[in-house]
Formats: sequence, C-alpha cells, structure tokens
Amino acid sequence: MIKKIVSLTLFIFFLGQYSYAQERLVEKGDKKYNEYSFKPAIDIYKKVLDKGYVSADLLKRLGDSYYFNADYQEASSTYKRLVDEYATDIGPEYYFRYAQTLKSLGDYDGSKGIMEKFTRITSDDIRAIAYKSESDYLEEIRKNSGRYELENFDFNSTYSDFAPSYYKEGLIFSSDRDTGNLARYRHTWNSKDFLDLYKVNADSISTDRVAKIGENVNTRLHESTSAITKDGNTLYFTRNNIKEGKYIKDDKGVIRLKIFRAVLIDNVWSNIEELPFNSNNYSVANPALSPDEKTLYFASDMPGTLGESDIFKVTINSDRTFGTPVNLGNNINTEARETFPFITTEEVLYMSSDGHPGLGGLDVFATRIKFGKYNGAVVNVGEPVNSKMDDFTFIFNEESRKGYFASNRTEGMGSDDIYGFIEHTPLQLECIQDVSGTVRDKISNEVLVGATVKVIDEDNKEILTTITDSEGRYSLSLDCNKGNFVRALMQGYVPSEEYLGKSAGKANIIDFYLERDLVTGGFGDDLAKLLQLSTIYFDFDRYNIRKDSEIEVQKVIAAMEKYPSLKIKVNSHTDSRGPDAYNLWLSQKRAESTVNYMISKGITQDRLKGEGFGEIRLINKCTNGVRCSAKEHEFNRRSEFIILE
Repeated sequence: MIKKIVSLTLFIFFLGQYSYAQERLVEKGDKKYNEYSFKPAIDIYKKVLDKGYVSADLLKRLGDSYYFNADYQEASSTYKRLVDEYATDIGPEYYFRYAQTLKSLGDYDGSKGIMEKFTRITSDDIRAIAYKSESDYLEEIRKNSGRYELENFDFNSTYSDFAPSYYKEGLIFSSDRDTGNLARYRHTWNSKDFLDLYKVNADSISTDRVAKIGENVNTRLHESTSAITKDGNTLYFTRNNIKEGKYIKDDKGVIRLKIFRAVLIDNVWSNIEELPFNSNNYSVANPALSPDEKTLYFASDMPGTLGESDIFKVTINSDRTFGTPVNLGNNINTEARETFPFITTEEVLYMSSDGHPGLGGLDVFATRIKFGKYNGAVVNVGEPVNSKMDDFTFIFNEESRKGYFASNRTEGMGSDDIYGFIEHTPLQLECIQDVSGTVRDKISNEVLVGATVKVIDEDNKEILTTITDSEGRYSLSLDCNKGNFVRALMQGYVPSEEYLGKSAGKANIIDFYLERDLVTGGFGDDLAKLLQLSTIYFDFDRYNIRKDSEIEVQKVIAAMEKYPSLKIKVNSHTDSRGPDAYNLWLSQKRAESTVNYMISKGITQDRLKGEGFGEIRLINKCTNGVRCSAKEHEFNRRSEFIILE
C-alpha cells in the first residue's frame, strides 16, 4: 500500500511538472505571438500540441499565426479543430476566418455553411450584413471576371516581390531578394529577410534592370509600399518604426509600421521624416495619393478603426503639413482587413480586403470616390486578378488600361510575385442609367438656358446638379439601383420634378416644361413680361387682334385659368401718327377688343379691365413730327397686361 501511495505521489508530481513545463512553453509561444513573431510562435505551439496539450486559446493563436502567414491549408485545419472542439468558447471572428480559409482552398460550399453560422452569431457585423445582401456574390464575381489579361513581370525573383508603384517610366516595388540572410536581419513574422525598395525602368541608371532606390531610404528593417508625386520629387513610403538607426518597439514588443516622406535633392533622397500622425502604438502604412496630390490615403489600425486595419485619408496642406486623419467609413471598411489603397485619375479607389465577399484571402475591390463620396458600391474586380489566395497592391493606369498587382498564388516564382495586366473591358462600378432632356418655358416653348437640374435621393439629399446648355439641354448619369427625384429649377419659374425609379441601366429622357411663377409678380407688373410673351401688336389704324397676337393672348388666358384669383388690366397704346384725341379713342377700342376676346374665351368680366392711353406712353423717339420707319411706329402699337391682384 505504501509503495502504491509513493508511486501515485510521484506520478502526480511529475504530471504537475509536465503541465507546468507545457504552460511555460505556451507562455513563450504567446509572447512571440503578441510580438507578431508568428513563425516562431507556430513552432512552439506545434511542439505543445505534439505533446498532447491543447486549449481553445492555443488553437486560436496557432490558427491566426497560419492565417496571417497565408498558410490557409494549416489555418483551415486548425480552425476546424477549434470549431469542432470548442464551439462554445470562441467568438464569431474565428468562424469568419475559418470560412475565409475554406474559400481559399476552393471549398465554397463548406465556406457558405460556416458563413451562415457566422451571420447567425453576429447579425450586426458589417461582413454579415454584406454576406446576406450579396448571397449570390460568386455569381457577381463571375460577371466581373475575364476582363483582364495577365502579363509576365520580368523582374520577379524567388523571393517576395510586391507593392508596385508608378515612378517615371517604370516602377518602384518592394522585395527581400538582396537583404542578406543573417538571422538577426530576418523578420520573425514569417522568417523571411527584411524588405527594401527597388526601382526598374525608372531612369538611365536602372533601365532594364533592378536597382535599389537609395541608401537613405532603405535600412536593415522593412521598407515596402510607396507612392510618389508626379514630378518625382516627393516619396512617401512605409518603414518599420525606427529612430537613429534603431528600431522602436511598442508596449507589447511589436515594431510598428510608419509612413515616411523623402524629398529628392540633387538626385539623392533627403530630408526623410516620419508623418505626424504616426504612432509607436499602432501602425500607419501603405500610402497612396489622390489625383490632385492634396490627399494621402493609407491603411492603419489606429483608434477609430473598425477592424484589423481600415483605409483612412488625410489632407496634405499647401505648406506640406497635414490635417487630421479620417476613416472612410463602414461602407468601405469592415471588421476585417482593408489595406493597400490606390486612387486612379478618375477617382476610383482600389484596395485589398478579406472583409468584403471574395474568392478567399485578400481580394482586390474597387469603389468610386468622386466628389468625396464613400458610399458607392464596393465591387470585386473578379478573376484572374483575384484568386483563392492573397491578391493585393493593385495599381492601374486608366489611360493605357494597364496595371500591376501582387499575389502569393502557388504558380508564382516566389512567395509573392508581381503580375502585369491589361484591362479589356472596364469594370462596371455602378448600375448606370443615363438621364437627359431639355428644359422649356411651358407657354412659349422656348428653351431655358442656364436652368438648374438637380438629383435628389430618396433621403432628400442632393447628390448631383447640372446646368442646361445654350440649347436648354442637360444630361446626367445616375445609379439605377436607387430611386431618385430629378428636379428642374429656374428663377421666376415654378420648379418641376419627376421621380425616376430603378430601371436596370435603361436610358431615360425627361423634358421639363416650367410654368412662370406668377406668385412672384406683384401689383403693377406686366404679365406679358413675366410670361416672356411676344408683344401684342395691332395694325395701323385698326383695333382688331391680329392672328399672330392672338396666340400670345391665348397664353395670358392659360395663365389666368391656372391662377383663378389673378386679375389684370389691359393697357393699350397707339403710335404718334394721327390726332391725339383719335389715338386715345383708338387705344381704348384696342383695350376693349382685347378684353372682349378674353371674355369670349371664358375669362369672367370681373377679372378684367381695359384702358387706352393713346400716344402718351411711347417707348421710343417716334413722337409727333419725328420721322420714323413703319417698324419703329409698330413698336408703340401694343397692349400690356398689368397685374391688379
């Protein structure tokens, strides 16, 4: 009995010692994991698993270590075990990452099943909302596929090559091809050499061969994504947090990423400075410039980030200082990774994301951000640019329709490779419906030049505006997935509006016929002028209404029918020829003739008055004794329609 007790005591002691050793080993792995040293963390976690020790936290960190190294096969196996054995101990993020790994392995049915569980767990997640609203996302991706023809990039290596950016006639890109193999210079995220910036076909020195961009830019740590101004004199690039040649770690022991700016002086990159919104406690990376170079876009996990990394923008002031960074919002950013922005000349934002519905890993997406709008459709660019693996650092020249991107797909030469492409068919970012027409005066049918045409969405927000041209015409392009109100306005006219619903890309013609706003006319105003009528003329020595004037009087009648409370006075005038007394009588007859005509057409007598003024209100020089042409005298033989109330 004593022997059994001793044996049991020794067994418990050694079991405790064994468990303690495994826990110490896990703590060591966790330390590496928290430092983003994923490769060493994987080695430690695997040793612990091989010895039979397992927990939900260990599987989470091991799966994530594989995931962030794009080893989706191992990540998927690890997440599967996590979901199968610890379903009650894990949050929704691990279901999402598990679904992503399954897509990367081509198991779309399996991924769909896991995503359905993900959406049940977290219905308010941006990714869950997007998945439910785009349940047939694979069909949408197929519609966008086949538009690109891939081309070989002659300067890939067996190492990692990615992050192309335009520079002069060539490119700058990032690579770890020639940074040495000493262990102390290796990055423990993936046990690869550190990255430097290279240029190719950029100047006479490096034509048709790869050369490092400059010793002041490259260091013994990472230099990667870059953006350069059109004049080639200012370079923005990503680098590990470094000061006076020494790297800086945050509180967790992580070397964060920062964006730096350099200026080209005498063909040497100089005055290298970090941007003021960098931090030792979060990463700022992947710079991209707007077409006017007044805005810098970048990726970061700074406070206010929705997911693991978001796309931000910041104003570049004229004095080279910066504004305050602004998150682009939850239409573009999700709870996952949005990174590697690029802005085209037509203000299309391309980025990589694993939060929007894709084929697996990081996919390239596009959205139009013109006029500072960040609520447009976020569209997957399709195959062959996107694949089951990570596809990223997409750049595109809209004039040549050519571009480059990087991918870690298995058929590449190295761990990451750059691919060229030609776009044969433009990406349809929105469902577009063209709207055009003319704006006219309803009564005269004359075109209204300079009329304003606005588009108001269903939330009563103005989204577009234009002005009619010299022929009264306008044209607009709208999102056919949404209903909008098209409104025409002109000073002195009553606005007119038409509702335009969803129309699946159909072209629409909307002509507006605006009515004069008689409410703006007051006592004493001439209704004929408000309606822009031709003058009501009479023949010499006659008081009957001429046929050409009858049309204009009909327009006045139409206005009075439109506004039943309107009362007017007809003022009639003659030219100076003939005796003054006769002209006064003749003008009175003309006023009465006009009033009687309007009464015959249905306007009641109590709304009309008439008065003749003879020749006492001439509008030109043709007074008694002045020689004038027949046409000049005709201008004075007229009627006016004065608003009484």
